[in-house]
Amino acid sequence: MQRRLAACLLLCVPLLANAAALDELKLLSELPVSGVSGGNLSGLAWCDGALWAVSDRDDQQLYRLESDESQWQATAETFVAPPAPDVRLPWGLRMRSWVAGLVRGGELDFEGLSCDAAGNRYLLSEAKAAVLQLPVVGEPNWLKLPQGQVRQARASGMLLHYNSLLEGIAVDPAGERLYLAAERMRRGLLVVHKQRSTWRCTGGCVLFSEAGTEPAPAQLGEKEQPRDFSGLSFHNEKLFTLERQAHRICRRSLGNGQVERCWSFAAEALTPERRYPPSYGLAEALWVDQGGAWIGVDNGRFSRADGESRPIIWRFAAPKGGWGSRP
Repeated sequence: MQRRLAACLLLCVPLLANAAALDELKLLSELPVSGVSGGNLSGLAWCDGALWAVSDRDDQQLYRLESDESQWQATAETFVAPPAPDVRLPWGLRMRSWVAGLVRGGELDFEGLSCDAAGNRYLLSEAKAAVLQLPVVGEPNWLKLPQGQVRQARASGMLLHYNSLLEGIAVDPAGERLYLAAERMRRGLLVVHKQRSTWRCTGGCVLFSEAGTEPAPAQLGEKEQPRDFSGLSFHNEKLFTLERQAHRICRRSLGNGQVERCWSFAAEALTPERRYPPSYGLAEALWVDQGGAWIGVDNGRFSRADGESRPIIWRFAAPKGGWGSRP
């Protein structure tokens, strides 16, 4: 028994050390975004040579972003989404999302954005637990995802609570693998594969799910917070999760979603002038590429300590050795 305990401790020591002292990402630029409704920036993606954003308050547009030295300027591209599919969410969840959409705007509650190499865009609706495709050619359409996806997610303890449903989306360059992130209580990752023209769960839709809490960064007093995902990105055959409460980006395995390495952005995000009145994290959008990571801050209508009231996009440099580097 003692030998087993000693072996377990030896295996756990590197993981604990990594969690306690993550490498900090270097901030390259910080620009506010003008022209996004109410400051609600919920998704980012680099498509067709430009950065695009989506807001959870807009059901009929996404934004192409162009920057100068002072800001990102958002230009709206409009679309008309057909009626969303019924994925068999419980009546109570559907009604609460419907009422929230009436009160604050954004009945579809778009919480994520991704694109494939061909330029097709994919918008994740949290309220409908569904994915809207904006194809390069043709009209917007909802992907016909497997009926068992939501059922499997709920059986694993995910998608049970209002405003804690799907929060991140990532698609591979070929547009044949689609990954979704469940936000919290429990958080987890789902995957579906495209076979010809049909999306299927190959070996199950759920990669993994987990509950529990973990401490916030030292700048926030290390108060325990629920584990969460607020953004998801696919890069170089790995998944990258934006973990809002912990103020970090983690690289995860495509096969089982297990964490391989994490990097913190707390040192830059939590400087005194960048603090917001809410004590929880506001980083909502993530796009990872070879050169670094784009992180979008959904500030709602809050102003931060320096008076900036627009949403913010940070550009962080890739870690030394690249995103595939070992601890």
